[in-house]
Amino acid sequence: MTTQETPSVFGAVRLGYLVIETNRFADWRRFGTDAIGMHHDALSRNLMRFRLDDRECRFLVRRGPAEDVVATGWHIGDHATFERIEARIRAHGVPLAVGTDEEAALRGVERLLRFPGPKGITQEICTTPVKSAEPLCMLASGFVTGDGGMGHVALTSTKPMQTRSYFHTVFDARLTDYIDETISGIKLKIRFLRVNERHHSIAVAATRGLPIDPIRTRVQHLNVQAATLDDVARSYQRVHELGFDMALSVGQHTNDKELSYYARTPSGFEWEVGWNPVVIDETTWEPTTHQGISTWGHLPVGRTIIDKLAQFGAGARSLGRPESTVPSLSGAGVSGV
Repeated sequence: MTTQETPSVFGAVRLGYLVIETNRFADWRRFGTDAIGMHHDALSRNLMRFRLDDRECRFLVRRGPAEDVVATGWHIGDHATFERIEARIRAHGVPLAVGTDEEAALRGVERLLRFPGPKGITQEICTTPVKSAEPLCMLASGFVTGDGGMGHVALTSTKPMQTRSYFHTVFDARLTDYIDETISGIKLKIRFLRVNERHHSIAVAATRGLPIDPIRTRVQHLNVQAATLDDVARSYQRVHELGFDMALSVGQHTNDKELSYYARTPSGFEWEVGWNPVVIDETTWEPTTHQGISTWGHLPVGRTIIDKLAQFGAGARSLGRPESTVPSLSGAGVSGV
């Protein structure tokens, strides 16, 4: 069975939640609540959750050594589509694990399956998100979720075509556009993939001509969409005032037109807070290539030569660290560069 032999699941998939593993619980609580402005729920000494909206869970934070995103949760719009994706994965011979009732409850969902994903990030599909009875208590006025999901995840990869093919095979992801960028003399090509009306739920950046991955973490950054421009400005100010590192200053992207900034999380990967990206019209959209990630702004903050040397060192170490691609799901299905 291939994705072409079954009905498309595009449009019924949305980014629902992320699982983060860290030992820096106190810093993460301050970052999530006092800086970004999310709602916080303490579950135990080893578990906490952040909310953006009426859903019980958007970020599940568990104690552990990874200091990284360890799982991506995709909400599937209905049980029939959930089972279609499950059958698709099984047909490719990829093992699936059924989430326990406790694991599903922690994520605030009804049904839960997990399976291997690119770069060792576990992919999870779920249905029927649970709404919380507890009113939101957060500094932000709100976040945009809805049919487009809760934002996006960006990865760096030495095998971008396999990563793109993986998400095409599993979710019928479509290419939205490309960005060509040069950072510190390194040429990058970034692919933006959508699974619904959101401009992208996944971004995949790769160095051109060099099979290196300069990022320590599996995820380079994740994104949440603020409800108002004022929310972006106020959270930007709070990040500074609370002493968290800023990665990129406020700017606007060339392709999705989102106005945003990037803070550095306590675990080291970046967290983008953005506002007002374009919404895709499937009847008219055509993929294009943009030169540079930003029309203005997004300037590096506090970068030193030591930081750059450390990044080059991480890239060199990646040469001896094979990247996981889940070959059964990433072998074919898309074309292009």
